[in-house]
Amino acid sequence: MPAMEKLAGNFFLVGLMGAGKTTVGRALARRTGKTFYDSDQEIEARTGVRVATIFDIEGEMRFRNREACVIRDLAQQRDIVLATGGGAVLREENRKVLASHGTVIYLRASIDDLLARTQHDKNRPLLQIADPRAKLESLFNERDPFYREIADIIIDTTQQNVNLLVGRLVDQLLDSPHHPKETD
Repeated sequence: MPAMEKLAGNFFLVGLMGAGKTTVGRALARRTGKTFYDSDQEIEARTGVRVATIFDIEGEMRFRNREACVIRDLAQQRDIVLATGGGAVLREENRKVLASHGTVIYLRASIDDLLARTQHDKNRPLLQIADPRAKLESLFNERDPFYREIADIIIDTTQQNVNLLVGRLVDQLLDSPHHPKETD
């Protein structure tokens, strides 16, 4: 296992569903000694129901309200890695909170990879349709400008080994003048 890197601040992962936010986030948290959170999992823990159920019963707008509260709460913490929901960037409020409380890392993947990673996952309410590829393409076109707007780092996760990807990401974070190493 690689040595733990001490980097100051919060890291917020954004990107489409299936880009690897949760997987990369957990590995990045382990590598940097930070606490990992997933906004969808946090919503589920707070409500006691699955995200898909919230979508079904309350609709996307109410889900996004819950998501905004979770992001606002978690962003106040220190030294965390947060995997956000793919649509979190749709709200300007969320973009401002993320951009002002840490380093935003946009995990980007090809539509083919996103489709392969999500095709059997029944917990993706937006993809439970006849043509999930078209939906992913539409979501990408809608959200990519928002991801780019707030991203401090953009990293491609297409066909990447998680440990190698996290190593590259840590190297970028260490080289960034905005993200100094922690000093003792």
